[in-house]
Order: sequence, then C-alpha cells, then structure tokens
Amino acid sequence: MELILYPIILPLLAGLICLIMRSKRIKEGISVVASIITFIISIKIFKMKGLSFVKEWFDYGINFDLRVDSLSAFILVAICLFGVLIILYSLKFMQGKSRLNEYYAYILWTIGGACGVVLANDLIILAVFWGFLAITLYLLIGIAGPQASFAAKKTLVIIGGADAFILLGIAIIWYLTNSFQMDTMRIPINGIWSTLAFLSLAIGAFAKAGAMPLHTWIPDCAEKAPIPVTAFLPASLDKLLGIYLLARIAMNLFIMNKAMGTVLLAVGAITVIAAVMMAMVQHDLKKLLSYHAVSQVGYMVLGIGTGNPVGIAGGIFHMLNHAIYKGCLFLCGGGVEHKTGITDLDKLGGLAKIMPITFITCLIAALSISGVPPFNGFFSKWMVYQGIINLGKDGDRLWVIWLVAAVFGSALTLASFMKLIHGVFLGQRSKAITQKRYNEVHWTMWLPMVVLAGLCIIFGVFAYAVPLKNFIFPTVEGVSFPGFWAPDLVTLLIILGLAIGLIIYILGKVKFYREDKNYVGGEVIPEEARLSGVDFYDTIKELGFLKGIYKQAEKKLFDIYHLGASLVISITKKKEAKKVFERNVDIYEQIRNISLLFSKGLKKIHTGILSTYLFWMLVGIIVLLLLLLR
Repeated sequence: MELILYPIILPLLAGLICLIMRSKRIKEGISVVASIITFIISIKIFKMKGLSFVKEWFDYGINFDLRVDSLSAFILVAICLFGVLIILYSLKFMQGKSRLNEYYAYILWTIGGACGVVLANDLIILAVFWGFLAITLYLLIGIAGPQASFAAKKTLVIIGGADAFILLGIAIIWYLTNSFQMDTMRIPINGIWSTLAFLSLAIGAFAKAGAMPLHTWIPDCAEKAPIPVTAFLPASLDKLLGIYLLARIAMNLFIMNKAMGTVLLAVGAITVIAAVMMAMVQHDLKKLLSYHAVSQVGYMVLGIGTGNPVGIAGGIFHMLNHAIYKGCLFLCGGGVEHKTGITDLDKLGGLAKIMPITFITCLIAALSISGVPPFNGFFSKWMVYQGIINLGKDGDRLWVIWLVAAVFGSALTLASFMKLIHGVFLGQRSKAITQKRYNEVHWTMWLPMVVLAGLCIIFGVFAYAVPLKNFIFPTVEGVSFPGFWAPDLVTLLIILGLAIGLIIYILGKVKFYREDKNYVGGEVIPEEARLSGVDFYDTIKELGFLKGIYKQAEKKLFDIYHLGASLVISITKKKEAKKVFERNVDIYEQIRNISLLFSKGLKKIHTGILSTYLFWMLVGIIVLLLLLLR
C-alpha cells in the first residue's frame, strides 16, 4: 500500500478496533501505538514532499487523488503530533469515565479524517473528509453525556450549514473549470460566479476555524465537551484545517483580488476585537479560553487577507503557533479542572505552588498568545503587522484600521490573561482550595503541556532556523521583512534582565521593613477577606455603548444559531420548533424533526395558485437561459 495512504487508513482501522474492544488497557495501548506510528509516518512523508496517489473512481473527473506539497506536509505533521499528545493526556484525564471505547475510536477517526482533508487534491474527496469530521466532532462533544447534547447539536447545525456552502462553491468551480483537481486551478475572481465560489468556500473555512459570526459553537463546546476534545478540535485541529482551506483557496485555487482581500481583513479585524472583548468579562476558565480561540483566528484571517507574502506567511505561522499555545492552555485548564473540579475563576487561586508545572506551562502559553517576546506568538503577530504595513505601502487606505485592531487586540489579550493567571494560580486561595489537599497532575497529563510550552519557546527564539525555514518559507515564496527582529538577541537581554531581577530579589530578602500578608492601599486587610482581580474588567460592561452590546450578546443577538432558530420558529409552530432547537433529544429525532420543520416551511410557498407557479417557472427559465447564453 502507498505510504501516503497510511495516515488515513491506520487511524481509521485502529479506531474500529478500539470500538469493538472491551479491555480498557488494550484500547488505550492501541490508541497510543497507532497515534505514534501515524506521527512517525507523517514525519517520513514530510521529508518526501511530492508524494501523490491517484485512483480513478467515477466519471466526471472525480478521482481519489492525494498529494503532498509544502503546505499540507507540515500541517499533516502537526495534526499527528497533536493526536499523540491528546491521546496521552486522555489516559489519565478520561480515567473512570464511560464510553471510552467510543472516545478513543472517535479521536483516532478524527486524526484519519483530518489527514484526509490536508492530503486531498480532489475537491470532492476533500468535501467527503470534511463532512466526516463534522460527524466525529458531534460524536466527541456528545461523549460528555446529555448535558452536552445541545452544544453538539448546535455545532452540527453550524458546521453542517457551512459545509453546504462548501458544496455550492465546489459545484461553481466545476461549472467554471470542468475540474475538481486542486493543483491545476488558478481561477481569477473577476465575475459573480468566481466571487460566489470564493465566498462559499471561505464561509466553510470560517465556520471550521471559528471566525465571527460563525463562532458561537466554540464557547458552548468548550463549556460542555471534555477538555481533551476541546484542546484537540476547536482549539487546535479545526484552526489548522479551517485556515488551511482559507490559505489554499486564497493562494492556489483563486487569484484573490483587492475586494475579497478587504472582506477577509474586515472579518479578521472584527473577530480579533469582538471576541477578545467577550473573553475579558468571562468568569469561567474554559469559556474565557474559548473566546480567545476565536479571537486569534482574526490574526490568521488578517494575514491571509493582506494578500502579500509576509502577511500570508504570518497568518499561516500564527495558525501553527495558535494550535500549539492554545492546545497547551486548554490542557492546563483541564489539569486544574481535573484536580479541583472547579472552572469558576472566582473560586480558584493560589495554585502556583501546588501545581508548579501546570503554572509554568500555562504562563508560557499565556505570554505567547498575548504576543510577548520572545515567544512564538509574538513573531507570527509581528509578521501579520508587517503584512498590514506593506498593504498600506501598496495604497490601501484602510491599513491603519486593520493595524490598530491587531495591536489593540493583542493588548487586550494580555490584559485578560493577567486576570486568568492571577485568578487561577496567584492571589489568595479560596475556601474551596484551602479545604482540600491538591498536587500536580499525573505525568501523562503534564508531559503534553511541557512539550507544547517548549515549542512555544523554540518556535519563538529559533523562529528563523526552525519553523520559518522548514515549514513557512517553502509554503509562501518571496517573503521579505520590512522591519528587523532578532529573537536570539532579545532572548539574551530578557535572560539578563531576569538575572538582575533575581539578584535584586535575593538582596531584598534582608528585612528592613514591616511585613503583612494582606496590605493594600496603606491598610492591613483582615485574613478572612479574600482579594481577587477577577472582577476588575467587569466595569467594561458598564461603559457607554458597550453596555448595550454586552446585554444584546447575553440575549444571543449575535448567535447565528439562535437567529436561525428564531427564523424557523417564526415560520412554523412554536411548540414543534422549540422541541427541535431547545430540547436535548436523540440525533435521529433531531434530523427527522428538522427535516419536517423545513418541509413545513416550504409548504408555505405551495399556495395552490396557478399564476404563482407559472411566475416561478418563468423566473427559472430566464435564469437557465442566462446561464446557457453566458
């Protein structure tokens, strides 16, 4: 069998074995071994760029066509690496939980399906694997039990609806090119059909990655799904696949024009600011992280939207960096939840000494996502800034808006992670923490955190030598930096500054002053009073027009699922609609009821009036004639 088939077939077969196995040890062993072998194979494929496999399937140019290029090669490695780390993390985190055979099967199937997406060179094959991942995502969220049913259903509706746009885009591409083969396409966006095809595929990418307004499934998923699922899918894998598709259509399938670039830039800027503003006022650890997962997508979209090499390279690099530090952050959050059973920031605090490895890895990942040098998040954001500045040099009048949004979003990200780090690891311990004894998580849980935190450092300090040279520059040609950044020099200066600070701290241990445990504003605070900075940013909710926006957000005004449900409710019987959209029911019943609701909505069109039917027939004939005479 061809080597390129193994990353797809091996996880699918291993998942099937896990599904039928009863022994917990055996299915865990199979999952670990299969994921490691798949990762090793992915590295071998990465080194052998240019592999391909083509087998004829059907007429009309549909082939089982797989191909490896510079973009798909490193994303393949990243997918398989995250698969290994998540399965290793799950050994302890999922211990004692039910449906483990299904859990490991779905994780392995997700790895295989994701590999199929990035290796597909035929649009139909890509769509098949893409749709398969929507099903595994639904199933993995549903692993959490009945309380996650609504989140799973909402995810399936949003992702599935966006997948319909992907099919529409593929159909239009077939109409324009008479081909599904991706490596032979370069469609200029110069008409309504090419524009519609580009936007349709972009909508599918936005939903997968979680760009606004198709993001609302991510916070619900993060709140209800098991942490390993959230770390693997919404935080890491879906970002890799969504931005992979967006980069593919912008760089390869289409010749992107200025108008489409402006659309991407606008979506990116709105996503950065709006999502980070929502993150700042969250009190739940997982929801805060989920909104940041949405916000960071904006930087990736901004980079690709610039249309110039350094910006696109920055967006793709940020995609990889985000998967690393966001996966680490969710795993750290999972460690805290696993040990304390708490995700409410108001009830946490003082865990730094109790869980030092979790604290240090979380701090590194938090600094990285905030764009603090010399970590990897800073470098990719800096490249995006460079791309936006280049856009201004090329005559774009709105470049200042995009740049301000990117820089301001990064500052707000740092502010909200100061709140997270203080609320979880620093500050005073809550009663819930002091009443019990806690310790560090098991090594199978902290090892993945350490690996990802280490990559945050390596990909920042050695950015030119490791990720850019091996992954990014082969993917995007002609990258040049208008500015100058020397991460090695900056790292040395930071280490020097930390050393001086340590010396000052040691010298400061000589006590020439009074010492109290709680001393704020010149007053000694009683020991029973607990000070927390978690509520500090709540004042933002009361600022002018932001107050109204936050209130509308709480009412789900900006939730596309809620808006769609309201529309269906308005054209059908309210009781039946609420049963579908608000109750937790079985998936088969959901599909049946949704189909019945839409069919009842379509009945409104069938009035029984002959003149109305003739009118619609005439409109259809005119459209067909216009298409034929085009």
